[in-house]
Amino acid sequence: MNRLTKKIAAVALAVLLLGTVAAQAKEKKPKHKKHEDLSVNPLAGVKSRQPDKELFDKAMIAMKKGRYDVARLDLQTMLNTYPDSEYRMRAKLAVGDTWFKEGGTAALTQAEAEYKDFITFFPDAPEAAEAQMKVGDIYYEQMEKPDRDYTNAQNAEREYRSMINLFPDSSLAPRAKQKLRDVQEVLAERETEIGLYYGSRENYTASVARLKTVVDTYPLYSKSDQALLGIGDAYAGQAHAIQIMPNIPGAIKERLRAVYQDRAAEAYTKVVTRYPMAPHVEDARDRLVAMNRPVPEPTEAAIAESEAEEQSRQPLRFTSKTFDIIKHGPSVVEAVHVGEPSLDDPKRTLASDVTKQNVAIFNDAINAGKPAALAAGAATPTGVNEPPRSDQPSQAPLQLEKPEGGTGVGVQVVNAPAADPNAVVKAVGPVNTTLPAAEKPAEAPDQVNDVKPGSNLAANAGAKKKKADLSDESSSKKKKKKGLAKLNPF
Repeated sequence: MNRLTKKIAAVALAVLLLGTVAAQAKEKKPKHKKHEDLSVNPLAGVKSRQPDKELFDKAMIAMKKGRYDVARLDLQTMLNTYPDSEYRMRAKLAVGDTWFKEGGTAALTQAEAEYKDFITFFPDAPEAAEAQMKVGDIYYEQMEKPDRDYTNAQNAEREYRSMINLFPDSSLAPRAKQKLRDVQEVLAERETEIGLYYGSRENYTASVARLKTVVDTYPLYSKSDQALLGIGDAYAGQAHAIQIMPNIPGAIKERLRAVYQDRAAEAYTKVVTRYPMAPHVEDARDRLVAMNRPVPEPTEAAIAESEAEEQSRQPLRFTSKTFDIIKHGPSVVEAVHVGEPSLDDPKRTLASDVTKQNVAIFNDAINAGKPAALAAGAATPTGVNEPPRSDQPSQAPLQLEKPEGGTGVGVQVVNAPAADPNAVVKAVGPVNTTLPAAEKPAEAPDQVNDVKPGSNLAANAGAKKKKADLSDESSSKKKKKKGLAKLNPF
């Protein structure tokens, strides 16, 4: 009997254990979400029979079914009827979500306006970071390929930067940083393609301007090593162009060539020291060897940083390239997933700035070896008694003042010393060298009048004048006879 009791107890214990194990197996482990889903309703699990909560849930169900106009109507009804509801912030944010999910240019524009209004009304709410994040997503979804319009990419970069700067402690900040890296990858790709095109057309000034903008603004770009190689090749091309340029002295050519080769070597060196694990680092080393320049060794920190960047990129497969041809937006597969993206405004290098640098380089090369005054462009005037020169202005003549008790002509006359009576060679010239006194000017002669004194001017004025004989002269009344007409007495 005891054995039977023990067996029954053992069977009962085994059944109990199996039931416990089966019950634990039915419990599912919660799934770990990789990214926070912004479209999930955080208030869906709250059990409440309040009318504002029921309207909110009804709108969420309508939005899931794609009935966005019905969802907006329910949300607006809840906001107007219950202005003090605890769900008002989520309802106002959900209005923007309905426009965002509806899609289209007009709907996305309305969604951006709704999100901006939410940030204005609730700047300190945790949902404000979510609203700012969705504004960046609006432009992110409308981005074009690098060779197309880049306005949406620039707007997305601005909005993601605002989100990170305004809400650095938000749980969405890491996702915003990755989105920002993707956007900067697209913008850097565009600038690099334009810069390399200018380099292929031997427009080295424009090529350097574009590529320097990429290197200085987007250091995490996947092809930064290629951009630096393009800068070095542009400077090397300028050095070669100067070397074959006619009508330039050889010394000036060598100075210019040395300056541009130094800049090319600097760009190649940065590839080796900053991106030692990049694909084009060996090309940079070969160019330095060809220029007879030393090849530097990167530091351990640079190697670790570059390796981390390269390992974080997704491999570019054949399917990725094929899908890139079909899809509308750009491909961001090669974007880096580590490092801090640039949060400052892009510092663009303009072609005019590069041109000014080239002019300064030419002036330095031409003025090398000249005196400092001439090199600076300051012309020294000639002396008083030196003939004027064509390249330098002459000095103004001296202004002489009249001395007291002098001759009045601006110079002072000094009497010559007396002659030495014991001198062997007598002085040539007059003995008395004293200047004579200035003569008095002669008096003007008396005025001579035709009328003698004492004559009566009135009597002379009334006397008749003798008539002149005009018989031999012709007039309009009596013309002088000519030829045979002189024989006619009439």
